[in-house]
Amino acid sequence: MTSSTTAPAPTWEAPLAGAPLDATVEVPGSKSLTNRLLVLAALADSPGTLRGALRSRDADLMIGALRALGAGIEEGDEPSTLRVTPGPVTGDTEVDTGLAGTVMRFLPPFAALADGPVRFDGDPEARVRPMLPVLAALRALGVTVHDPEHPGELPAFLPFTVEGRGGVPGGSVDVDASGSSQFVSGLLLAAARFERGLTLRHIGATLPSLPHIEMTVATLRDVGVEVDDSRDGIWSVRPGPITGRDVRVEPDLSNAAPFLASALVAGGTVRVPGWPTLTTQPGAMVPELLERMGGTYTLADGVLSVTGTGEIHGIDVDLRAGGELAPTFAALAALADSPSRLRGIAHLRGHETDRLAALAREITRLGGQAEETRDGLVITPRPLHGDVVRTYADHRMATSAALLGLRVPGVLVENVATTAKTLPDFTGMWLGMLG
Repeated sequence: MTSSTTAPAPTWEAPLAGAPLDATVEVPGSKSLTNRLLVLAALADSPGTLRGALRSRDADLMIGALRALGAGIEEGDEPSTLRVTPGPVTGDTEVDTGLAGTVMRFLPPFAALADGPVRFDGDPEARVRPMLPVLAALRALGVTVHDPEHPGELPAFLPFTVEGRGGVPGGSVDVDASGSSQFVSGLLLAAARFERGLTLRHIGATLPSLPHIEMTVATLRDVGVEVDDSRDGIWSVRPGPITGRDVRVEPDLSNAAPFLASALVAGGTVRVPGWPTLTTQPGAMVPELLERMGGTYTLADGVLSVTGTGEIHGIDVDLRAGGELAPTFAALAALADSPSRLRGIAHLRGHETDRLAALAREITRLGGQAEETRDGLVITPRPLHGDVVRTYADHRMATSAALLGLRVPGVLVENVATTAKTLPDFTGMWLGMLG
């Protein structure tokens, strides 16, 4: 029996920057790449190894789910080395998605290949994240998906059950991915194991986070899967082999964003080693956006260096391709010397929380002015003051609050532990950056 009152979440006092920064920050592997590579390794024809893989709550939820579905995943000499042994996809099991969008949206098509039912559920906050597009697509492909409380209805949210029958016929399907590119990626990742492959057509008005779909296509091609993406909004995957590989995971460029942005807030220089010259990660946008807001950057020998003076300029930017960067740039905008407009990010209303509402609410709580638009935010700088910043179980809300706290005394970040979703030692890394 639970109490009728809920204890307030603990807070972490975001440290002020007492001097210009001079720091090098080692950023762990990309969550987006880690979880895509894990899915493909579990579907491969032979064992494979991931090196430099992210170990965080989201990645560990994916590992646990794939193990439950029949894959063998073992650590190598260090936790970030993962050796994956594919196995038959097994059903009569449960998948805990936590709050990981990649787990809840990538694995239902995988589970459709199982030899029995697979039950999906996750955190309370996950039960409001949209699922209908991928589940409707599976039903259109002949897969039985049902709500455990209403067996005849097609579920739109967690919890749900995928009735695996040992295979999926495949074919053609239309999907509205306006709410998340993950609906496309999840289907494409499993499609080479469908009997006839898959032709997927996006039918929505907008397609957010296209770089994430390009990342999916690139990882598929890297393991030998034939993908035709020559037509806008249409992807065709041929059935065929999936090669097990030994692969190194790139650093997470989006997780690097708040650290690099700190150079603009506090002045000084922040460096991130391992920055790729070519990448499909949306975080590749970060250096040029920081330059537009008043910083300078260089990339030499794989080390990205961002330098700031403490001056921050407003920006008008379409973040459709990199919506996950919006919390970082919203925080910068609240500290800028002129208004900013962040556009193309209506889909953030369906993330870990409604990020647009949450950002507007919390910036306003600190004395700023942030207004929601149809597809984004307009932020007008105002003098800020300390207060508790609520994170809504959203890791990027926590990192954006820490960024504000570099300049604003008394910023208390509620439940900073939510950053373990993708950065298991965020507070240690943050304090280390400050010396």
